[in-house]
Amino acid sequence: MLKHSLAAAALIAGLLISHHALAQDAPAKSDQSATEAASAPRDPALKPVFDEFGGKPGLVTLVNDFMDNLMADPVTRPFFANADREHIKKELVDQFCVILDGPCTYTGRDMASVHKGMGVNRTNFNALVEDLQTAMNKHGIPFRAQNKLLAKLAPMHHVIITR
Repeated sequence: MLKHSLAAAALIAGLLISHHALAQDAPAKSDQSATEAASAPRDPALKPVFDEFGGKPGLVTLVNDFMDNLMADPVTRPFFANADREHIKKELVDQFCVILDGPCTYTGRDMASVHKGMGVNRTNFNALVEDLQTAMNKHGIPFRAQNKLLAKLAPMHHVIITR
């Protein structure tokens, strides 16, 4: 059950690892690049899934546990150890919230520029996905709902894996 497609792993890992870079001197972006910065499009069909995640409060508690898992995992910890984890958590909540058609706005940078030069590999992605799945399972999020979020994140993997 903890095994998802490489694409899903890449996407989720990209979300978290990318936010590590967000915390470091992100340059100002134009209106056009701000529009392109959304990591995945809002999907009104996922509003019921947003509710299954517990709305925004549920996403906040999920992401708190997710970050705890990332910091406890020796594979993912190096990407977050010196990062502004509170900022990363806020961005992840907003990113997941937007994807699930919640009342949020994602203002983070695009995944390609955030991950450039980070050296993220498949092992990093897989570990991150497992850490997220562990958090989702802890919160009783139905497997079907988990997969719907992961499926929306998956298409970004091609810009996140850099080695």
